Amino acid sequence: MLTFLSLIIPAHNEEHRLPPTLKTVDAFLERQPYDSEILVVENGSSDLTAVVTEAFAADHPRVRLIREQGRGKGRAVRRGMLEGAGQYRFICDADLSMPIEEVAKFLPPELEGYDVAIGSREAPGARRFNEPAYRHIQGRVFSNIVKLLVMPGFEDTQCGFKCFRAAAARDLFSVQVFDGMSFDVEVLYIARKRGYKIVEVPIDWYYRSESRVQPLMDPLRILRDTLVIRRHWGQGRYSPRTDTRP
Repeated sequence: MLTFLSLIIPAHNEEHRLPPTLKTVDAFLERQPYDSEILVVENGSSDLTAVVTEAFAADHPRVRLIREQGRGKGRAVRRGMLEGAGQYRFICDADLSMPIEEVAKFLPPELEGYDVAIGSREAPGARRFNEPAYRHIQGRVFSNIVKLLVMPGFEDTQCGFKCFRAAAARDLFSVQVFDGMSFDVEVLYIARKRGYKIVEVPIDWYYRSESRVQPLMDPLRILRDTLVIRRHWGQGRYSPRTDTRP
């Protein structure tokens, strides 16, 4: 049975950041008029991520732990997207660099008629806080290359906050294969090729110095993978879309 919103948090070694994030997110959703669930997808952690999640979930029935043995953010998000029961399925980074109140921008009545909504730090109206200038410049160079190679017309494919309608989530994540950071580019590329309606949503975003992103190596890996994604599409590795939208 579908609920309204599934909020999916990929979590690898997040025992410290996760408890305050869960408290904030659960309190926000408790105040909303719609049904919701929080899926924490723990994947290959060596710390107490699963333990702190289960402890919180014991008193908060909206929260559910999913154990995914394999490593990689893409793998964790894929598992959550395919197990979620929401009409809308929202990826939320554990650092909560986008205030959870911003999720309203992705949902009716504020936003309707889309298949995929990308949180954007670059769209008109977006605001970035506390980000060092060098990190912003690095990000813009990388984003422009991705835009040139695979996602023309979109400014910020790598923001960790995205929302998918249920049918689009089932379709896209059933064929998406990258387990690492490149899953964003991959799933958006498939969505664009299959004709889904993709929109960018300007958000408030706060730089977190403890971010897990490796500012040099991660962009290089993703740029390499963009070429593989294009090749996979050309080889027919992503099965043709069957229209499962309501």
